[in-house]
Amino acid sequence: MKIGAHYLGDGKCEFSVWAPFLKRVELKIVSPKELVVPMERGDGGYWRAVVNGVFPGALYVYRLEGDKERPDPASFYQPTGVHGPSQVVDHGSFLWEDYVWKGIDVSQMVIYELHVGTFTPEGTFEAIIPRLGELKDIGINAIEIMPVAQFPGERNWGYDGVYLFAVQNSYGGPEGLKRLVNEAHKHEIAVILDVVYNHLGPEGNYLWDFGPYFTDKYKTPWGSAINFDGEYSEGVRNFFIENAIYWFKNYHIDALRLDAVHSIFDMSAKHFLEELAERVEGFSIRERRKFYLIAESNLNDPRIIRPRELGGYGIDAQWCDDFHHSVHVLITGERDGYYVDFGKLEHLSKSLKEGFSYSWQYSEYRKRRHGSSSADRPARQFIVFSQNHDQIGNRMLGERLSSIVPFEGLKLVAGVVLLSPFVPLLFMGEEYGESAPFLYFISHSDPSLIEAVRRGRKEEFRSFNWKGEPPDPYGVETFLKSKIQWEKRVQGEHRVLLNFYKTLISLRRNHPVLSNLDKESLETFGFERERVLLIRRWKEGESFYQTLMICNFNGSDIRLEIPFPEGRWKKVFDSSDTIWNGPGSISPDEIDSGKDFSIRGFSFVLYEGI
Repeated sequence: MKIGAHYLGDGKCEFSVWAPFLKRVELKIVSPKELVVPMERGDGGYWRAVVNGVFPGALYVYRLEGDKERPDPASFYQPTGVHGPSQVVDHGSFLWEDYVWKGIDVSQMVIYELHVGTFTPEGTFEAIIPRLGELKDIGINAIEIMPVAQFPGERNWGYDGVYLFAVQNSYGGPEGLKRLVNEAHKHEIAVILDVVYNHLGPEGNYLWDFGPYFTDKYKTPWGSAINFDGEYSEGVRNFFIENAIYWFKNYHIDALRLDAVHSIFDMSAKHFLEELAERVEGFSIRERRKFYLIAESNLNDPRIIRPRELGGYGIDAQWCDDFHHSVHVLITGERDGYYVDFGKLEHLSKSLKEGFSYSWQYSEYRKRRHGSSSADRPARQFIVFSQNHDQIGNRMLGERLSSIVPFEGLKLVAGVVLLSPFVPLLFMGEEYGESAPFLYFISHSDPSLIEAVRRGRKEEFRSFNWKGEPPDPYGVETFLKSKIQWEKRVQGEHRVLLNFYKTLISLRRNHPVLSNLDKESLETFGFERERVLLIRRWKEGESFYQTLMICNFNGSDIRLEIPFPEGRWKKVFDSSDTIWNGPGSISPDEIDSGKDFSIRGFSFVLYEGI
């Protein structure tokens, strides 16, 4: 069912809102000329009015029961913020120039996650556009934008959005986002948008006044759960499914990243995610190109990404936290919080071969068994990373890896991610070793809510035993400290690391083995005591190709006898080479089976069979 304010042309606009329990709903045009129009109730609790003399830019609210005046729950734009009136937007007026764009298969993506407010000094969509060429130059072909749904104030990660159809006003609104997507596609860069379907933020959330959007049956870490399976949930499900299609249709978004789907609670025979995937697939067929859904989940449940014909939900891909945790603990030695479940090479080895490290093994962190096997899921369905907004920003001081591991360690984890058989994701600034933190920040207007957020952040860090006080999430300086320093990418070691990333991405894309996202053609061998992991990959066809990647997670140089696969191998890449500001390689240019092998601390060496 269509919802929101749809401009029909010639000064005619159709308004539709779901409010199943209300007896009276009126449309109030606030400007340019005040007008009150009664709305007609139709099937399913939807109220509708078609009004003449209403043009794009007109401001409006809904008057409920002759009393409360509220913005449109499906508002397309909130020009004055979450408490102000909604604005009519003509989505048909933008002149798109991406008519030849057919998208990028998710298996071919190199994803770059960014936060609009901190990616540039200006903090706008428009300011991102001049940087697209530089991202393309290093091999990025997909940008993932953290949530842009209207949130309170001007500073926020985006997960406190309350108008899911409205593009954040301080970022540049609907026009700004469309211009960014249009220019990205002209650079042959796909755009992934992070959306939040598991909760709404606390400030400016007026959905309660319209209908049963929320339920007390379930709890989320952020407040009331969305009513996806209770009475009247059909209207709720429609709201979120319409939102997904809205981004694809009106903003030409290529994929949606679904935030924390483990907090989407639904005991229906057909889970909301399955219904969403069905609807998006139907839209893709009509548009004759594929639109993708990518989930974030901590469940380690392969049903999320298993095809519907095999009993799954049919989501295209998901973030793989186990891969991140395995790499993070090996390179940092941290074992607090959820990191207590990791620390052995076998965790990374299993993730490389299957996806999930935990597939119904006992989890010390959870105090129970966790996960199910993802061995049957193809590698292209897993998004892997060494850093992202959560894993940095949910540290008390928001430190990036560049602040907690040596330069050699940064190169090692880059190699493990970019030369894995999975889809890699980088977090903005990672490619040149950005040192600015990425902190948690808000700009709510309610003092009691601000204080509650401060207390909540302190509580979150308790299990990690971090010392000191977290930065004030409301402080402007917290936000400003989080802005990346783009100019560093051409300086000293930052420039070296940038070229390092560029070279690895090119190697990944052009080598017949490394471009083959197939975890079936992969085997590993680990030396737990020495912390050295061997990863052999191959590709069969008219010719047989194979690579051997030797990773040393030990900070010290290591010499050991390695049971190399039969045959001879020549060195292709060594992260410890002086060209990469390393101490110089101690690994041979060619290797044979049964010989001692030396490798620098915190480094990797890549060989190919000859």
